[in-house]
Amino acid sequence: MSEITSYRDLVCWQKAIELALLVYEVTGKYPADERFALTAHTRKSAVSVPSNIAEGTRHKTAGYASRVIIALGEHAELETQMTVADRLGYMTAADLKRFEKLSTSVGQLTHGLLRSLDSGA
Repeated sequence: MSEITSYRDLVCWQKAIELALLVYEVTGKYPADERFALTAHTRKSAVSVPSNIAEGTRHKTAGYASRVIIALGEHAELETQMTVADRLGYMTAADLKRFEKLSTSVGQLTHGLLRSLDSGA
Protein backbone atom coordinates (compact mmCIF):
# COMPACT_ATOMS: atom_id res chain seq x y z
CA MET A 1 0.00 0.00 0.00
CA SER A 2 1.36 3.41 -0.97
CA GLU A 3 1.81 6.15 1.58
CA ILE A 4 -0.88 8.83 1.55
CA THR A 5 0.82 12.22 1.37
CA SER A 6 -1.93 14.25 -0.30
CA TYR A 7 -5.64 14.11 -0.93
CA ARG A 8 -4.63 13.34 -4.53
CA ASP A 9 -3.43 9.95 -3.28
CA LEU A 10 -6.90 9.01 -1.97
CA VAL A 11 -8.72 6.65 -4.31
CA CYS A 12 -12.06 8.10 -3.19
CA TRP A 13 -10.90 11.59 -4.30
CA GLN A 14 -9.59 10.23 -7.62
CA LYS A 15 -12.87 8.43 -8.34
CA ALA A 16 -14.88 11.48 -7.25
CA ILE A 17 -12.97 13.56 -9.81
CA GLU A 18 -13.82 10.95 -12.47
CA LEU A 19 -17.45 11.15 -11.37
CA ALA A 20 -17.48 14.96 -11.65
CA LEU A 21 -16.07 14.74 -15.16
CA LEU A 22 -18.70 12.18 -16.12
CA VAL A 23 -21.42 14.43 -14.72
CA TYR A 24 -20.15 17.34 -16.82
CA GLU A 25 -20.24 15.11 -19.89
CA VAL A 26 -23.76 13.82 -19.21
CA THR A 27 -25.27 17.16 -18.17
CA GLY A 28 -23.86 18.72 -21.34
CA LYS A 29 -26.57 16.74 -23.14
CA TYR A 30 -29.44 18.17 -21.06
CA PRO A 31 -31.92 20.56 -22.67
CA ALA A 32 -30.77 24.19 -22.92
CA ASP A 33 -33.56 25.37 -20.62
CA GLU A 34 -31.99 23.34 -17.77
CA ARG A 35 -28.68 25.27 -18.02
CA PHE A 36 -29.29 27.42 -14.91
CA ALA A 37 -31.41 24.88 -13.11
CA LEU A 38 -30.79 21.14 -12.94
CA THR A 39 -27.55 21.27 -14.96
CA ALA A 40 -25.95 23.89 -12.72
CA HIS A 41 -27.10 22.28 -9.47
CA THR A 42 -25.99 18.82 -10.55
CA ARG A 43 -22.55 20.06 -11.59
CA LYS A 44 -22.14 21.95 -8.31
CA SER A 45 -22.96 18.82 -6.31
CA ALA A 46 -20.56 16.73 -8.41
CA VAL A 47 -17.68 19.16 -7.85
CA SER A 48 -18.47 19.45 -4.13
CA VAL A 49 -17.78 15.76 -3.46
CA PRO A 50 -14.02 15.76 -4.25
CA SER A 51 -13.70 19.37 -3.07
CA ASN A 52 -14.92 18.51 0.43
CA ILE A 53 -12.72 15.41 0.58
CA ALA A 54 -9.72 17.57 -0.36
CA GLU A 55 -10.63 20.33 2.07
CA GLY A 56 -11.04 17.84 4.89
CA THR A 57 -7.41 16.79 4.64
CA ARG A 58 -6.43 20.30 5.78
CA HIS A 59 -8.24 19.87 9.10
CA LYS A 60 -7.63 17.86 12.23
CA THR A 61 -9.49 14.55 12.42
CA ALA A 62 -12.83 15.93 13.69
CA GLY A 63 -12.91 18.60 10.98
CA TYR A 64 -11.76 16.08 8.39
CA ALA A 65 -14.57 13.70 9.30
CA SER A 66 -17.03 16.60 9.16
CA ARG A 67 -15.95 17.45 5.59
CA VAL A 68 -16.21 13.80 4.54
CA ILE A 69 -19.75 13.75 5.94
CA ILE A 70 -20.53 16.85 3.88
CA ALA A 71 -19.05 15.12 0.82
CA LEU A 72 -21.36 12.16 1.45
CA GLY A 73 -24.33 14.53 1.70
CA GLU A 74 -23.36 16.15 -1.60
CA HIS A 75 -23.00 12.66 -3.09
CA ALA A 76 -26.56 11.77 -2.03
CA GLU A 77 -27.77 15.08 -3.48
CA LEU A 78 -25.97 14.30 -6.75
CA GLU A 79 -27.53 10.85 -6.99
CA THR A 80 -30.96 12.38 -6.38
CA GLN A 81 -30.45 15.01 -9.08
CA MET A 82 -29.32 12.37 -11.55
CA THR A 83 -32.40 10.29 -10.70
CA VAL A 84 -34.61 13.30 -11.45
CA ALA A 85 -32.76 13.83 -14.75
CA ASP A 86 -33.22 10.19 -15.67
CA ARG A 87 -36.95 10.29 -14.90
CA LEU A 88 -37.27 13.43 -17.02
CA GLY A 89 -35.73 11.47 -19.89
CA TYR A 90 -32.49 13.49 -20.02
CA MET A 91 -30.16 10.50 -19.70
CA THR A 92 -29.47 7.53 -21.93
CA ALA A 93 -29.50 4.07 -20.39
CA ALA A 94 -25.76 3.80 -21.05
CA ASP A 95 -25.01 7.12 -19.30
CA LEU A 96 -27.16 6.13 -16.34
CA LYS A 97 -25.36 2.80 -16.03
CA ARG A 98 -21.92 4.48 -16.18
CA PHE A 99 -23.02 7.02 -13.58
CA GLU A 100 -24.49 4.44 -11.21
CA LYS A 101 -21.41 2.23 -11.34
CA LEU A 102 -18.96 5.04 -10.67
CA SER A 103 -21.21 6.74 -8.12
CA THR A 104 -21.59 3.52 -6.14
CA SER A 105 -17.81 3.17 -6.03
CA VAL A 106 -17.37 6.76 -4.85
CA GLY A 107 -19.97 6.26 -2.13
CA GLN A 108 -18.40 3.04 -0.88
CA LEU A 109 -14.88 4.47 -0.88
CA THR A 110 -15.94 7.67 0.84
CA HIS A 111 -17.85 5.75 3.51
CA GLY A 112 -14.68 3.68 4.00
CA LEU A 113 -12.64 6.86 4.46
CA LEU A 114 -15.12 8.07 7.08
CA ARG A 115 -14.94 4.74 8.91
CA SER A 116 -11.14 4.93 8.96
CA LEU A 117 -11.29 8.46 10.38
CA ASP A 118 -13.85 7.41 13.01
CA SER A 119 -11.68 4.46 14.06
CA GLY A 120 -8.58 6.63 14.32
CA ALA A 121 -6.70 4.49 11.77
